[in-house]
Parts: sequence; structure tokens; C-alpha cells
Amino acid sequence: EALGIPVKWVSFDAGTAMSAAMASGDVHISYSQGVTPFLVATAAGQDLQVIDIAETYSDNNNCVVRSSLEIDADNTNELKGKQVALPIGTAAHSDFLAQIGHFGLAESDFKIVDMTPVDSAAAFASGEFDMVCGWGGPLRRMKEHGNILLTGAEKEALGILVFDVTSAPSGFVAENGDLVAKFLAVTADANAAWNDGSGVAEMLPVIANDAGMDVDATAETMATFVFPDVATQLSEAWLGGAAPSFMKGVADVFVESGSIPGALDSYAGTINTGPLAAANDM
Repeated sequence: EALGIPVKWVSFDAGTAMSAAMASGDVHISYSQGVTPFLVATAAGQDLQVIDIAETYSDNNNCVVRSSLEIDADNTNELKGKQVALPIGTAAHSDFLAQIGHFGLAESDFKIVDMTPVDSAAAFASGEFDMVCGWGGPLRRMKEHGNILLTGAEKEALGILVFDVTSAPSGFVAENGDLVAKFLAVTADANAAWNDGSGVAEMLPVIANDAGMDVDATAETMATFVFPDVATQLSEAWLGGAAPSFMKGVADVFVESGSIPGALDSYAGTINTGPLAAANDM
């Protein structure tokens, strides 16, 4: 209604699929794309822009080690040679690399299997894999059979951030700036209604239904998300400074691990705050 046009929503298991859909022209705006898939796409030459911080979720993206291994933050060296299932090229992948790097381990120390969180959670429950990484509902199921190495707060203290962005092809943003701004304004209003509590009763059952989870589990999961307001997003703490620096750091880690061929000198040019600033004035 706000945009004045029909809007078709398409669900994706991971941000890598969002990049492919934007490359083919099938999708014009990707809401809640992980930073890592965005970086992988731009490293491959795809002309995308970050136009918004969708949410942050350090506690809702993590890796889980099988309980029977009795491995925690104090004996992570015992993880060497273990088999890990994770979705390559996603936020879970970069979170994994950052955590094992903190513990003095490298990707080559593991046997990596590329798998979506939904599939790896099911495999983990049936006894496969020593370690799995993911987010959301699958992460909840993973934790029923294992333990995390670092909490969200501990990761943030180490500079390991986890956030998703709203992204779009640069050409689409340039040609449809007003439309994109309206989309971001609607998103900001929804975030505000969630943050102040006025929209929770209406939103929660819808989110639970779409996620295939019960309301209580959804509420518990949603409590691990933070939805920054527009002023916060535009500040130096996020899109105005810290975000491009963090993106550069993640890209460099991926280059070092061999996951992407190269990184940009700076990621400031991949961030377009124009539509968000316009949305703030609507």
C-alpha cells in the first residue's frame, strides 16, 4: 500500500541465494541478507549496495559442538580434525572463522561440509557431525544436542559482530530511489512498533507461522534480535563508520581462508545511505 505497487515476497534459506536472485533480476530488494553473502557477491563483481541494517543477532547465530565430545572454550584444540556442517558463504561461516581464529585454529583444521542450517540441525540430531553452525530455529534445535563455545556478548567483546543488511542492485536503487526509501520507511515503522511493544501482539503470531515455530519459541528467538532505529543505523557506530570497517575485516578473513579471491580496499562505496536518510524524513 505504501509503495503503490504489488509486492511479491520470496523466501530464501540463505543470503547466497538472495545474491543469485538479484543477479538474475528476479529479486529487486533483499531484506535480511547476511553481511557475508553480500561480501561474497561483491567479491565476485556483483554490483550491490547495503541500504539498511536489518537487525543484529550475536546470540542468534552460532556454532554448536556435540555434547558427548566434552569440548568447550578451554580445550578447543581437540576440535582439530572434526567434521563441521555449515552454510558456506554465509554469516554462520564468517562467525565460525572468527571464532576458530580466536582459538588459534584454521579452517584447514576441520572437515567442512556445505549444508543449510535446517539440514545440518536434522543431521546433528541424528548423530552426524561433530559441530554445526546456523541461526534461528535450526540453532535452537542444534543446542538441544550440544554446547556453544562463545556467547553473543563474548563474541561482541572480541569484535565479532553478526548483523544482516537490506541490500539491492545499485542500478535498481539509482532508478527507484523514492520507492526504495518508502520500503525502508515501512520497515523502520515496523521496527519501531516492535521495539516499543505496540506491534508485538499483532506481529508475533504472523512471524511464528511463517517461521514454522510455536509462539513461545518465536518470542524467545526474537528476544535475541536487535532492530536499530534509523538514527542509530546512520551513526558512526553503524553505516556511518563501523560497519564498512567491520565488512573490510570480514572480507580480509575470507581472503586469508581462500573463500573469496580478493577484497575491496574499502567497503564504504558499497553502502548507500541516501534512501535511508530520505526514509527518515518521510
